[in-house]
Amino acid sequence: MSKQTADLPKVITINSLDKEDRSLFPENFFDYYEVLSYRNAAQILASSCQEDFKELTETLMNFSILPEDIISGGGNKSNIAKGVEGLFHPLGWRETRVTADLLINRITYIDPSKRGDKAPKQIEQYKIDSFVDGHKIDFVKNRIAFDMEWNSKDQTFDRDLYALRSFYDCNIISAGVLLTRSAELVPAFNELKQRSPTPMSQGKYGASTTWMGKLTYRIEAGRGGGCPILALGIKPSLIKDFEEWKNKHSVKRDATDDLSASEISSDADDSDDDN
Repeated sequence: MSKQTADLPKVITINSLDKEDRSLFPENFFDYYEVLSYRNAAQILASSCQEDFKELTETLMNFSILPEDIISGGGNKSNIAKGVEGLFHPLGWRETRVTADLLINRITYIDPSKRGDKAPKQIEQYKIDSFVDGHKIDFVKNRIAFDMEWNSKDQTFDRDLYALRSFYDCNIISAGVLLTRSAELVPAFNELKQRSPTPMSQGKYGASTTWMGKLTYRIEAGRGGGCPILALGIKPSLIKDFEEWKNKHSVKRDATDDLSASEISSDADDSDDDN
């Protein structure tokens, strides 16, 4: 080992991922969702937003997806996105956006011989319009912001994280929650592709669409700023009556173009924006 190498400081990797605490969630929640908490998001939500967090997690336990919903897509808004809206809108979770102008006071003390609060001064004011101009979050209630990305372009996560950061920096929320697909869904997607009565789009659910792998590295890179974020990934157990569906639909296509859990091969279709 050279002296130059020996003199280098030890590099310590910083990670904001929290230790898993299943006691904060409803029973069996982890059977249906992959759960990753960053910057103590789960602890903060369970303590300072207790009732709303309980409502959010218990409502998610009532969420399910039909095989046909995955196959069909849905243009600008899929049945999956509509299903989440149908659960949360009646409970008062509303689409919300924050905007703010910045007012700047420039204070010049015009008599160097005077001190204190009574010293003569000149005040000039400047304003920056739209200093904060965040994107909309689909579901906000009190101090929790919650959004879902099922099959959009993965860059949508940058928009979502910027929005959560804006909400948090303005002290509008205590933490954010992002729901997307777990990589565990890949085998289920392959089953659907092979058995579907109609061919599924080659671009659906590819590497460049929204899933946990595209979200977590962005959070760990700090793109959400200091905002505590709870990342949830939908697991195959949320697909309703999937075994029954498979029994009714025999394999019609080979597995040559199957997706891979380690590297989801195809890119997203430009027309897909399923929220």
